[in-house]
Amino acid sequence: QVQLVESGGGSVQAGGSLRLSCAASGFTYASNCMAWFRQAPGKEREGVALIYTGSGATYYADSVKGRFTISQDNAKNTVYLQMNSLKPEDTAMYYCAANGGRLCSWSQYTYNSWGQGTQVTVSS
Repeated sequence: QVQLVESGGGSVQAGGSLRLSCAASGFTYASNCMAWFRQAPGKEREGVALIYTGSGATYYADSVKGRFTISQDNAKNTVYLQMNSLKPEDTAMYYCAANGGRLCSWSQYTYNSWGQGTQVTVSS
């Protein structure tokens, strides 16, 4: 079955860095849109960064442009999110998602596979 397993979350001070990983299995990794979403308490889940596994094209939310980088290792079916210059407002549960071969979208409803999430906490 489809599995997305995130790792790498933790607690850092503002200005620090973290690298999240998402290991994918159980589906054809190629030609998928892989995404990182986040959800803070009391807020809606929002897209942070997307990568189309076929071309490597990447997309970023305005709030993280220039600070976060999404990348992939096709040989390992793994997607990464490098987060630099972290801010307290980046505090959230971060989720990896795959959309089953569709084009990339910012809508969470187009993603049919989700990981369990990994917590990122940034203190000021």
